[in-house]
Amino acid sequence: MTQSRRFTPLALKLAAVAVATLPVLAAVTPGAAAAPAAHAKAPVAEKILTCGTSSDGWTGHAHCKNNTNQVRAFRASVVCGMWPDAKGAWKTLHPGGSDVSSARCFGGTGVGSVSWDEG
Repeated sequence: MTQSRRFTPLALKLAAVAVATLPVLAAVTPGAAAAPAAHAKAPVAEKILTCGTSSDGWTGHAHCKNNTNQVRAFRASVVCGMWPDAKGAWKTLHPGGSDVSSARCFGGTGVGSVSWDEG
C-alpha cells in the first residue's frame, strides 16, 4: 500500500517559478538596502558646547558655554513624565559666551531628564 509520490504538473511549475525568482530577489535586496539620499535623515550637529543641566522638579535648565571660535546655538530639551516633552528657546552663543535655556513641564509627574540640542 505504499504509494509513490509524484510531482504534479502544478507542483513542478511552482517549483520552477520559485527557483527562477531567487536570483531576482537576491539582485534586488542589496539595492533596496541602500537608502536614497532623498530619504536619508539630516545629519545631526555634533555637541561641542560645554553644558550642564539642572532641574527644580518642574523646570529644566541647560547652562551652556561656547569654548569654540564659532557661533553656536542651543536649547534645553526636557523629558516630562506622563506629559508631552518640552523644548526651551534657542539661544545663540558667540565665542566665549554663555547662557541658559529653560523649558517647563506643565503637568504629569514633572521633569524626568534634561539635555540640550545644538544647532
